[in-house]
Amino acid sequence: MKPAETEVQNDCRPVGEILHQIGGKWTVLIINLLSAGPMRFSEIKREIGGISQKVLTATLRELEMDGFVTRTVTPSIPPRVDYELTELGHDLQGPLKVLGKWAVDNRPRILQARGRYFAENPHAMPQRKGRVAHDMMQAAE
Repeated sequence: MKPAETEVQNDCRPVGEILHQIGGKWTVLIINLLSAGPMRFSEIKREIGGISQKVLTATLRELEMDGFVTRTVTPSIPPRVDYELTELGHDLQGPLKVLGKWAVDNRPRILQARGRYFAENPHAMPQRKGRVAHDMMQAAE
């Protein structure tokens, strides 16, 4: 590997690490939910739907670790745990809203491109699961 290639890879690693965290489906949904104000764990789980307790716990811990949310425990029976966006979490909302709007605005074009791809490659199978794979297959029809 050439020295310049190594420099680029080293420079991209920190960006890739952060984008991996903030680009996750659950992260985006949690940040969006918490933009309205603090929420209890059970409220977040109910509002998101489809997320397991284990995944929600892990995602919230990562968001807390990275400084996007704070966790406040109020002693009661059972203990009340609230999550709230930090200043950094609020700063993240702007780029996520722009990206979300772009995704909504361009979804028809993306579905058209998928349709063309599957029409030209009828044996290609989507590598994704769930709703995305379903949408990809519908685009081909």
